[in-house]
Amino acid sequence: MKLFICALFAVLIGCPAAMAAVEQCRFINAKPDREACYERQEKALAAKRKPDVVEDARTTTLDDIKIENDRLSKSLHSICRGC
Repeated sequence: MKLFICALFAVLIGCPAAMAAVEQCRFINAKPDREACYERQEKALAAKRKPDVVEDARTTTLDDIKIENDRLSKSLHSICRGC
């Protein structure tokens, strides 16, 4: 019985924090306040969905590729010596 009460107490402590994170805009009666609430939620969702900038192989320029090819060619030439 004590274990059940402790578990219930732990669940009740954790729930308000999770519930406070989600704002219930539909229950706000004043239209300007409700619209402001929706705008805050939209900004928060946009911030969560914003993709991180990841450098891709496609973003390398042709100059970078040419430099890398020249390096490879020099290293192969020094190994092969005209094979």
